[in-house]
Amino acid sequence: MDIAHGSRHEAEMIDPFGRSIEYLRVSVTDRCDFRCTYCMAEDMTFLPKKDLLSLEELDRLCTAFVEKGVRKLRLTGGEPLVRKNVMHLVRQLSRHLDSGALKELTLTTNGSQLSRFAAELADCGVRRINVSIDTLDPGKFRTITRWGDLSRVLEGLEAAQAAGIAIKINAVALKGFNDEEIPDLLRWANGRGMDLTVIETMPMGEIDADRTDQYMPLSLLRARLEQQFTLNDIPYRTGGPARYVQVAETGGRLGFITPMTHNFCESCNRVRLTCTGTLYMCLGQEDAADLRAPLRASEGNDLLSQAIDEAIGRKPKGHDFVIDRRTNRPSVPRHMSVTGG
Repeated sequence: MDIAHGSRHEAEMIDPFGRSIEYLRVSVTDRCDFRCTYCMAEDMTFLPKKDLLSLEELDRLCTAFVEKGVRKLRLTGGEPLVRKNVMHLVRQLSRHLDSGALKELTLTTNGSQLSRFAAELADCGVRRINVSIDTLDPGKFRTITRWGDLSRVLEGLEAAQAAGIAIKINAVALKGFNDEEIPDLLRWANGRGMDLTVIETMPMGEIDADRTDQYMPLSLLRARLEQQFTLNDIPYRTGGPARYVQVAETGGRLGFITPMTHNFCESCNRVRLTCTGTLYMCLGQEDAADLRAPLRASEGNDLLSQAIDEAIGRKPKGHDFVIDRRTNRPSVPRHMSVTGG
């Protein structure tokens, strides 16, 4: 056991700022069955299927990262559960949970496919998931997602909880759309044993809306919430960027993800892999590494391991997100669905 621990320590990935990279987010597809207005344009052009890594290649890439010290693996999209045969990948990756090499295998989903897959996800060792819900009003839910059906998502939540999976609800705070609903969303989530995390909208990708109209600083939202709730800062962490408070009135937790008003870059422990094999060392920077070429160049992983090391050695200190009237272009031209939410 000590030997295994020692080899893991030697394989640890450390970036130029001394941060240990232990968290990999993998976009298994850029496709989604929703078109959320802050995330995508309605007439999105998706990647040709021939450009995507196979499920076997995604497994090999993820495994290489696990062998280099990744302890938490999150599958994202797009919507990860619309990728054909995605459960085969989940089942394959679960072997790293069984071996103890991986501490957590999880995913972020819009919930539309959860009722189909919840039981199998739980069987594969998925213990916790994030589900994106920005409003509990069915009409507004359809408006913000363009194509989404709230009742189907709520059925998925029930199925996941019945399977023993813990759920965190993610909500993007959008000024003039759902900011007044956040208190009710908090009571609803906490009342059903789910944490809620609110997120500032990020300037990624061309969309049909003006983000300066959508943007709401969470410092303002928190001040509003404190008129109704007692929010006590707690050290609870899940490995991601959220900072949590305990809500005295509900007994539950509320998280804040603030890439705009207070970035969390100093403790960033994650990198993002796209479905084409491109590794982004920072969500808010364009520098990337092509891992598909070394992956396909050899059956062994020496070239791939070298490419990963070189990429981690270029991980920047942080991002430069800006939203204001003078900067009406996205800080990053690629959509979140390409990088992995």
